[in-house]
Amino acid sequence: MSRPSRYSPEVRARAVRMVFEHRDEHASECEAMRSIAEKIGCSTETLRKWVRQAEIDSGKRGGLTSEERARIKELERENFELRRANDILRKASAYFAQAELDRRKK
Repeated sequence: MSRPSRYSPEVRARAVRMVFEHRDEHASECEAMRSIAEKIGCSTETLRKWVRQAEIDSGKRGGLTSEERARIKELERENFELRRANDILRKASAYFAQAELDRRKK
């Protein structure tokens, strides 16, 4: 399970919206992000990641959307559990097969 975020979803959404709204007021997008990051108290890199993910989610940029990432993570977790169950079943099958062979010898 991932650790809880320091910033609420509302703060994230507001910061991303502010970047989109104030891009044109600054010389570069990076400068706008730096200014807004200082105001909300996060690092510029954190805000940059939020903005990039928002662009991906809205279709403005290529990449995996948040929903796709969550689905992949869920499938990987399920795959891990199934592999673990298969391993347990394989070991149990070998154990009982060996027990059956030992029983026949007596």
